[in-house]
Parts: sequence; structure tokens; C-alpha cells
Amino acid sequence: MEQLGLDGMPKRLYTCTPSRLNAWLDCRRRYRFTYLDRPAPPKGPPWAHNSVGASVHNALAAWWREPYERRTPVMAAVLLTNGWLREGFRDEEQSAAWRDRAREMVSAYAGTLDPSDEPVGVERTVATRTPVIAVSGRVDRLDRRGDELVVVDYKTGRRPLTTDDARSSIALAIYAIASSRMMRRPCHRVELHHLPTASVVEWEHTDESLGRHLRRAEEIALEAADADEAYRAWAGHAASGGGARGRGGRASSSGGAATGGSTAPREVPPEIDRLFAPEPGPICSWCDFRRHCPEGRAASPDRLPWDGLAAPQSQETVAQETAPQQAVPRQVARETAPQPTSAHEAVARDVSDGG
Repeated sequence: MEQLGLDGMPKRLYTCTPSRLNAWLDCRRRYRFTYLDRPAPPKGPPWAHNSVGASVHNALAAWWREPYERRTPVMAAVLLTNGWLREGFRDEEQSAAWRDRAREMVSAYAGTLDPSDEPVGVERTVATRTPVIAVSGRVDRLDRRGDELVVVDYKTGRRPLTTDDARSSIALAIYAIASSRMMRRPCHRVELHHLPTASVVEWEHTDESLGRHLRRAEEIALEAADADEAYRAWAGHAASGGGARGRGGRASSSGGAATGGSTAPREVPPEIDRLFAPEPGPICSWCDFRRHCPEGRAASPDRLPWDGLAAPQSQETVAQETAPQQAVPRQVARETAPQPTSAHEAVARDVSDGG
């Protein structure tokens, strides 16, 4: 379905993922660097905590693709070891220590699963559209519980999770809506499975709360689409020789050190830069485009690629020391009234905690 513009002409739907919507909320400059500037400015070095998260996600996805009789905790450990990603660690010793720790996490987690309880989807892409957006995303796992679907999202970050993380997530709400529409089954429950603390937090949405998330996604999309349109109009004019173009060897006011050549972000005029203004804060320490943004560098300290890893201690110690409120394995809540926690805050927590 297309949205009609003021002139009566069809207006293209804003095509996005939850990550793109959250990027707009988090920092519009990072959004521009990620989705609009071409070529995109080079990113910084890979993060070790992202390697841990990706390795765990890949192992769990592969575990469900194994034949039923091979879905054992030992197989989960083997899959993690075979698919271990080494990028971002200080050295091979640190990588090996975290590989062993992650292997224990996935093995313990697999021991809690029923291998015969086949998910509806694993790493399943779901999508939906409204008169404003066409949104899609990939669900870690989609379960069937009775007559309803349940969205399951794996987390490996160092910060213990709360029900507010599940409740306030635009991404989880969109996954629930899209899954329900595609599978023609109700889907109201979303779950965050935090492997480091062996805990699960849940949120039971209502139709009304899911609708609020979707309307919020449309509001974000309308803001971003207007900025995108202005950027593309300027870029097309610049490409035809009618405006300023990026010049190598010197960074623009849009951020970045004088790194030379094609490594600097594209230079944009002030009116475009204002549309994609940065949001300096502590989260800037973890930004992939930090070296291109002087405001971000001034707002937060530099981080080493392995700084997002938790202190080395046992899984049991992590659960005891950092999550006393999670003595009960599951936290379950039901949406009863509007609660306006911002998605921006949730995104900031996710990035700084490493997933």
C-alpha cells in the first residue's frame, strides 16, 4: 500500500528495519553515515563483544538445524567452537578464554531446551507494512505456545535485563506484529533470553500496546523519510555539479578527523548537517564512526575493542552478583497501561552493553 502525498501522487513507503528506526532515534549523524553516505565512512575496528554475540547466535541457530537426535548440549558446544569469531579480542589468549566461556553458556542453555519442541522459525525474516512503512527484521527464534506465537530474542550483554527492556523494545513489538500477520496466529508475548545470567524476562503485550509501538515506528519513519528526501535532493544536485561535493583530505563540519582521501565522511552543507545532527553522550564511546565525529569524541572516552566484555568470572557468579532481582528465573509482566519509556534509552543500553 502506498501513502498519498499532498499533491495526490503516490508517496513511496519508508522501507526499514527496526535497527534503522533505532539508529535515527539514537544518533542522526550515525544514521546518515550508515544508510545515506555512499561510500560510507570506514568503521572502526570490530568489537569483541559483538564477536561473542554473533558466535552465540550462530551456534544456537545451527543447533536447531541439526537432526533431533543431535540436539544435545555437547553439540551446542561443538557448534560454538567451530564457528567462533576471533575479531576484536586483545590476543589469542583472551579470545580462547571467551570462547570457553561462551561454550559453557550455550551448552547450559541448550540443556534447558526441549529438542523435540520444533520452533516455528529460527533466524526467520518477518515483515509487515502500513500506509507509512514497509518494515522487516529477523527473529532469533519464533516459538508456538498453545495457540499463540512467542518472539524469542537471545542476549549476551553484560548487563542483566528487566521486564522494561522487553516492554519498551520497538524491535520486539514489530517482530510480534509481523509474525502474527504472516503466520495468521496471535503473537503478544516477547522474551529476552539472557545467556550470561541464565535468565528469561518476558512481556505480554496487548493489541493496544503493540499498536502504540507501531504508531511510534511510523512517527519515526516520517521524520527520517523527510530527512532522507532532503539529503537525496541535495546529493542529486551536487552530483550534477550544482553543489558542494565531498573533498578528500579534509573532514567536513559533519565530523571526522582529517584522515585523507576517501576515508573522510562526505562533506555536506550546513542545512543538511543540521538535519542529521549528532547526539553526543556516553554511547559515543561505542560508535563505529567515532573517529569521524569530533562531538562524539569530546563527549566520551575512547574504548578498546575488548572493553565491552564483562570481567572474567563464572556464569554463576555473574548471576549472583549482578542480578539479585532475578532469583526467580522468569520475570513476566502484562501490559496494562501506556508507559512511555523511550526507545532511545533502550537502544543506548543495548549498544553500551554489547547486545
